[in-house]
Amino acid sequence: MQTKLLVLDVDGTLTDGGLYLDSTGNETKKFSVKDGAGLVIARKAGIQVMILTGRESEPVRRRAAELSLEYCVQNCKNKVAYLSNFMAEHQLTAQQVAYVGDDWNDLAAMKLCGFVACPADAAAEVKAIANYVCPQKGGEGAVRGAVEKLLNDAGILQATINAAFGAGV
Repeated sequence: MQTKLLVLDVDGTLTDGGLYLDSTGNETKKFSVKDGAGLVIARKAGIQVMILTGRESEPVRRRAAELSLEYCVQNCKNKVAYLSNFMAEHQLTAQQVAYVGDDWNDLAAMKLCGFVACPADAAAEVKAIANYVCPQKGGEGAVRGAVEKLLNDAGILQATINAAFGAGV
């Protein structure tokens, strides 16, 4: 069954996990453009994308908007309850949902999903349940690595890259 929803943690997954605060208290985050390209091809393949994070951050809202992601859920204190309810409301089975996360707060929600991936620098407990440990660290293309794995396993990676970017690879 094809993946219909890709759920992403932010800190340590889409970013390097650092919290950068300037002298005026503004928060900044570093996002990888490679992850962005991976999300473009995921969406081109018909996969909806959800950011699901326990923190609230304007840079996350802005990045989600730039990439036209379908869902950006911030300040979520119970990821498993939220995702379980979301899956029921949208009639999604575990096999239709993939999750990329890196730390203990992702574990319970990850167990709801048919495909679990994590960055190379994820917590040992997350690596232990992952179907795929990306060679990249969080914030350095791990999300793209997970998307490549999903689409390659489905046999549509190259065609989707071509459709998204006209890359001819």
